[in-house]
Amino acid sequence: MRPLIARREPIPPGQCRDVPTQAPPRAIEPPVARTAPALVPEAPRDPAPSIWSYRVQRLWLTPLFRKLLRVGVPAFVLCFGALAYFGDAERRAAIWDAGQEIRREIESRPEFRVAVVGVEGASDRVIAEVRAAMGLQLPMSSFDLDLAALRDRVEALPSVASAELRIQSGGYLAVRVVERVPALIWQTRDGLSLIDAEGHFVASLDDHVLDRPLPAVAGDGADLVVGEALALHAAAAPLGDRLRGLVRVGERRWDVVLTDGRRILLPAQGAVQALDRALALQDASQILDRDVLRIDLRNPDRLTVQLTRPALEEMHRLRELERETLTGEQNG
Repeated sequence: MRPLIARREPIPPGQCRDVPTQAPPRAIEPPVARTAPALVPEAPRDPAPSIWSYRVQRLWLTPLFRKLLRVGVPAFVLCFGALAYFGDAERRAAIWDAGQEIRREIESRPEFRVAVVGVEGASDRVIAEVRAAMGLQLPMSSFDLDLAALRDRVEALPSVASAELRIQSGGYLAVRVVERVPALIWQTRDGLSLIDAEGHFVASLDDHVLDRPLPAVAGDGADLVVGEALALHAAAAPLGDRLRGLVRVGERRWDVVLTDGRRILLPAQGAVQALDRALALQDASQILDRDVLRIDLRNPDRLTVQLTRPALEEMHRLRELERETLTGEQNG
């Protein structure tokens, strides 16, 4: 291949081409030796903290200061923010209304409504009394039921000893009642009443149908010693139909009253043992079949009997006849 030759532009007439002139050569100076700057030694660094850093470190080592920063400051911020937020009365009212609305929506749900009340463990008469005492307008929300107050109402009934209320699934309010069982017929100035084994009033005898005969007691304070009265009735079982009842005398002792009007006067202490003595006399000498009005056992060392009027007149006649017989023998 042929070498490329650069073409030169033709020079117009009257002009000349500038020919570059070369600069005159400079004298080469010898290199100058440079010396390194002298190193100045730095001052040693002090490892001790500053006074403020030292104080902060000492405070941080204090347990009270750490608790103040970790607990006290956040608690103060929260309390201050809550006070600032709830300080507005309108905001508080709006929050209260929203909460009440949510509560009403929850309470009005079907699964929280009570529609049926069932009373168990009582007779029909007591069930009617329980329903009337509760006075519920069903259906109603279970949140509106005060079970403690309802239980107090039911237990306030004379014929109810205890009650238990429980809300079950399906809107069912179960009321389990323990009914008082009459143990005695108590005769007072107001009439005949039924009392249980603890002396609590159950019902009036006119309002209650007895399924079995009950022992009878009378007198003030008889309801306070029902246990003793029941023990005396059990001890007097050998008397059978002759026993009419017990009478509380002076609120301290008992009289056993028989159907023919005869009485066995018992002491204040050891009444059951004294009654057993009277029954033993009856077995031995048939004392209750004689002309006797009262058998007084109040003195444990002496038995006293009160005779009927005919028996007393006969006794006086016999004593007078005996006296006349003795007088005649002495004169003869």
